Amino acid sequence: MPDPSLSQPASKTDLFWTFTVLALQGFGGVLAVAQRVLCEQKRWLTREQFLEILAVGQVLPGPNICNIALMIGDRFFGWRGAFAALAGMMAIPAVIVLVLTATYAEFAAVPAVAGALKGMGAVSAGLISGTALKLLGALRNNPMGVAVCGVLLAAMFACVALLRWPLVWMLLVAGLGACTYAWFRLAAERRDPA
Repeated sequence: MPDPSLSQPASKTDLFWTFTVLALQGFGGVLAVAQRVLCEQKRWLTREQFLEILAVGQVLPGPNICNIALMIGDRFFGWRGAFAALAGMMAIPAVIVLVLTATYAEFAAVPAVAGALKGMGAVSAGLISGTALKLLGALRNNPMGVAVCGVLLAAMFACVALLRWPLVWMLLVAGLGACTYAWFRLAAERRDPA
């Protein structure tokens, strides 16, 4: 049953412009802005729904936010909505990136420009961390339970960030394991709803 507290885009044009504005706000971290806009401002998704879409977007090839745009567009307007959302995410930002790339090629050797770009790495890491912390609350309703989710989070961090194991293999192993465990937990809940 649909959640009555949620709304939906008025049209494919609304979808296009929402993702355009979203993309233009997200210098180095559209994901943090996307969660705020889609869940809190527009109320098109709950945090749990956003987390589910993000999880699928993470394991698909291509940029996460583009995968998210495609899935949300499809959710509301089918393939036409998917195209509108992706076009909104890509059109104007692509022009800006081309202009900035040409400008960067001219001024890359200037020390102030190089230093400014290094500082943006910390900003991006902060945006990603902030989004992760905000979405942690949605794990309370996860069928695996908070403790198992916490162990998976710590294990993935340790394996990828500290041990530098390949992300693709960790996603495959941990992702398949988590999906299998969640499937068994959901099946057990259906058999014994108490």
